[in-house]
Amino acid sequence: MTTIKVIVTAESGLHARPANLFVKTATKFASSIRVSKGDKEVDGKRLLALMTLGAKKGDSICIHADGIDEKEAIKKLKALFDTNFKE
Repeated sequence: MTTIKVIVTAESGLHARPANLFVKTATKFASSIRVSKGDKEVDGKRLLALMTLGAKKGDSICIHADGIDEKEAIKKLKALFDTNFKE
């Protein structure tokens, strides 16, 4: 399993467009993707689940990937945060 911690940089937090882009990216990988904030952990491949985290700009979240392509998945998902969700 590979885990990274990132800071939510999108103005609207991890809602609507950023969350949708995260899920679209996550579903491209065979690995299991989990996202946690505090004591709550959700499936990173499910939009509604991801939005229930209520992650706002400046919040810290952890992304966990487990599977054959976990390192590539983490790299691509981290890039979303690094570029402020620019496609």
